[in-house]
Amino acid sequence: MSDLLPVVVIGAGPAGLAAAAHLVERGIEPLVLEAGPAAAAAVREWGHVRLFSTWGEVTDPAAERLLAPTGWTRPDPDTYPSGADWAALYLQPLADVLGDRVRYDAKVTGVTRTGRDRIVDADRNKQPFVLHLTTADGAERRVLARAVIDASGTWTTPGPAGAGGLPALGERAAADRITHRVPDLKDPAVRARYAGRRTAVVGSGASAFTVLAALAALAEDEPGTHAVWILRRGISGSTFGGGEADGLPARGALGLAAKAAVDNGHADAATGFRTEAIERHSDGRLILVGEDGRRLDPVDEVVVLTGLRPDLTFLTEIRLGLDERLQAPLALAPLIDPNRHSCGTVPPHGHRELSHPEKDIYLVGMKSYGRAPTFLAMTGYEQVRSVTAAIAGDLESADRVELTLPETGVCGGAGLPDGPAAAQSDGGGCCAPAPQFVRIGVGNPAAAEEPSTGERC
Repeated sequence: MSDLLPVVVIGAGPAGLAAAAHLVERGIEPLVLEAGPAAAAAVREWGHVRLFSTWGEVTDPAAERLLAPTGWTRPDPDTYPSGADWAALYLQPLADVLGDRVRYDAKVTGVTRTGRDRIVDADRNKQPFVLHLTTADGAERRVLARAVIDASGTWTTPGPAGAGGLPALGERAAADRITHRVPDLKDPAVRARYAGRRTAVVGSGASAFTVLAALAALAEDEPGTHAVWILRRGISGSTFGGGEADGLPARGALGLAAKAAVDNGHADAATGFRTEAIERHSDGRLILVGEDGRRLDPVDEVVVLTGLRPDLTFLTEIRLGLDERLQAPLALAPLIDPNRHSCGTVPPHGHRELSHPEKDIYLVGMKSYGRAPTFLAMTGYEQVRSVTAAIAGDLESADRVELTLPETGVCGGAGLPDGPAAAQSDGGGCCAPAPQFVRIGVGNPAAAEEPSTGERC
């Protein structure tokens, strides 16, 4: 009977919708549960940011095949979409083709086995999954599933300014002057918030580069605009990424733009600074206090881009096997460790590396990487191809994992920026969400006025 149930996919983002497309191709009914009111809700939140991946790298083959009969036109594969482009020209059309298989305003609050909490062994794998969710009107629902693919991402759980992984003292109280997202400086209200003011930028990944470059551009038009770049380590040859050696040219250009912001005096770097507290100055501005006792001059705003984390709160009754450091699946974690791997050196992987002690549940996409920063959209597409093949019982296809990734030319070994880099990142590896980006890649070098985010890489 469980074979008659749908495979539930959590999240209607790039990986989740690709998973649904692969399931449809295999004759398996998917049900996509999306917490937001439309597809790609997280991507839309950073829609002003341009990816550092091209269109050819951020569309899934099965999704393209599903879209083709509708008259969908594939965008130029060599151009760089913004987040808004990605959502409007690909992700929402894909969700529309899936139709009623995608349910919006459906926030998953818990996943378990029917009648079995995480302790019970008896006949556990014979029981279908049951997902608890809430809808826009506050009603509670239950949905049964034969398997679960969690592609909910990491966008909703950004890292704090505090260097120890917890919010700095006073960080929550100063929330009115702190953002964990790349500001959209084309929005007049947002622009006014930063124009002519001092902004602390905490983080050392692609998102931080994006903000530094954007503030430098703003400073050309608005005198007095200045950035204070907070780095937990010092500045070295790899601080600004791979530059012209980066396998993703747009990402390399973004690092060079951030370097120019510092070289041209639009940003000062506070190196070796680990934030312990954020205090309110008498005039309302904020003072960042380091663990070593240093107190920086007051700033008007703080942009915190210290990586993203998986939300595991609704999976507490599921038996997950996660690495204690990265919060990634145990078999996957050593393959993506940012201390040793860049986006381009992560080896191919699929359902076996993504499996857990609990049968038939998979974390895919950015969430599968936990706190590691090396994720690319094309990695997520290959993951869901393998996972859906395994769910369908086609192990030959599921095990045939093939993926070629672009080298970054910058990562690996000791001396990397510390912390889990992400699209919004404090660097710990090669790149940065997206949002906290997806590949989220980072920016089109030909569109410097619209700096980019990235998949995480």
